[in-house]
Amino acid sequence: MFRTKGKSLAAGAVALGLGLNAAAANAQEFINVLTGGTSGVYYPLGVALSKIYGDNIEGVRTQVQSTKASVENLNLLQQGRGEIAFALGDSVKSAWEGDEEAGFPQQLDKLRGIAAIYPNYIQIVASQESGIQNFEDLKGKSLSVGAPKSGTELNARRIFDAMGMSYDDLSQTEYLPFGESVELIKNRQLDATLQSAGLGVASIKDLALSMPVTMVAVPEEVAETLGAPFLSATIPAGTYEGQDEDVPTLAITNILVTHSDVSDDMAYEMTKQLFENLDEMTAAHAAAKAISAEKGPQGVPVPLHPGAERYYKEQGLL
Repeated sequence: MFRTKGKSLAAGAVALGLGLNAAAANAQEFINVLTGGTSGVYYPLGVALSKIYGDNIEGVRTQVQSTKASVENLNLLQQGRGEIAFALGDSVKSAWEGDEEAGFPQQLDKLRGIAAIYPNYIQIVASQESGIQNFEDLKGKSLSVGAPKSGTELNARRIFDAMGMSYDDLSQTEYLPFGESVELIKNRQLDATLQSAGLGVASIKDLALSMPVTMVAVPEEVAETLGAPFLSATIPAGTYEGQDEDVPTLAITNILVTHSDVSDDMAYEMTKQLFENLDEMTAAHAAAKAISAEKGPQGVPVPLHPGAERYYKEQGLL
């Protein structure tokens, strides 16, 4: 049982004694937090969120699961194999629509929103020795576009299409998680990597500290071509070692998602504890500085969970 259920035992329950206490212990709530690769932003934020829930929701056990991120997370939620997940806004939209090309053969109708959180930035980084200076320079070069059918890889496909290009223009296309992509660049086996992540993602920080790199801009008109949930954005100068100038790119809002089988009380607590412990989230990763309750219910492409909706109404945000 957890705190907000507020169930009191009638006098007759006393007679049940230890047997009832044992049943209550066995009825512990469980929260599996679905994240992404350990070198991305989802994972450290998921670890922080798991600790927040474990510390603040009475009787809850938590677990953090490293996954291939957005697409896998949403499919796992639909199957009831997680209680809360991080996912990119465009992947959530595709899942709700049942976009087979995006990895969702059927509508994932159990998905429910908890909160819009922080933006992911499309971050394309190339080794300086590759000679890549702009997006068109990727032609004839090798690029990792993220794990197959991941949210990052879906972003990459859409951006290439908006630029009038495709993976066929590359000399080599790799479908690898962030950390593995960076290792290949370090070993001179790959020219560039496209990563959809919060600013200051550990994988790119590591790469920029290891060798001279170039941050590759995504032209502003790509955001206009793609439309919502894509927005034009900027990677500020100094985000990574050796990055002396602002770099234009795209941003996509990340969403915390749950499913309809999670109780209203649990979803309420998951929402409330997130916003009441943002200092712990920010301590885990600076990307969490962009999270606020005011933005929480905005632009979520699936119905809000009734429990989350209750929290926002209490705060005067809906």
